[in-house]
Amino acid sequence: MIYSFRGSQDDTTYIGQIEKHRKERERYLKTSADSPFTSDPESFKSLNYFPIDSRYRVVARLEPIKERKTRILQTNDGKTQRYLEYAWAHFKLDGVDNRLLILEVADMGPFRGQLFLAFGDATSAVESYGAGRYLDVTKTPGAASITLDFNRAYNPYCAYNETFSCPLPPQENLLTLAILAGEKTFK
Repeated sequence: MIYSFRGSQDDTTYIGQIEKHRKERERYLKTSADSPFTSDPESFKSLNYFPIDSRYRVVARLEPIKERKTRILQTNDGKTQRYLEYAWAHFKLDGVDNRLLILEVADMGPFRGQLFLAFGDATSAVESYGAGRYLDVTKTPGAASITLDFNRAYNPYCAYNETFSCPLPPQENLLTLAILAGEKTFK
């Protein structure tokens, strides 16, 4: 399955898709009223990224959590946010077995019910944001696998503006390997 999934798209097409995604993110950060740069738009020039590498696009085995518990995550500003355990994503990268906990937003608001994946790795506080990065994932009921594309990993808004409150990755999502993909530290 992994061969046929990856074999259906050549690297040139994939690189083009990631480059387009990055340009759209930068355009949003430059122009959106919700951007962390609205108070000082001149401070934003561009984001820094690791080179695009298709090996960081992994198909992970999805293990739903049957007895879901509430998780309280600390935020960078000392507050907390509530989540429900949703599933484990199991994958192998660089010969190392890994797993990440995917959470579901439990607090009231526009994001309630959406999935949330925050992680830290060996690049955190060195090449990437110290408090971890985020990866967007979507619910697919009954799915046995999920694609984690670390080339799309991004910094939370608090990496650019300390007035934003951003949840920190749960302890289980602090990986020992370096994810040399996605967004780097903002400079």
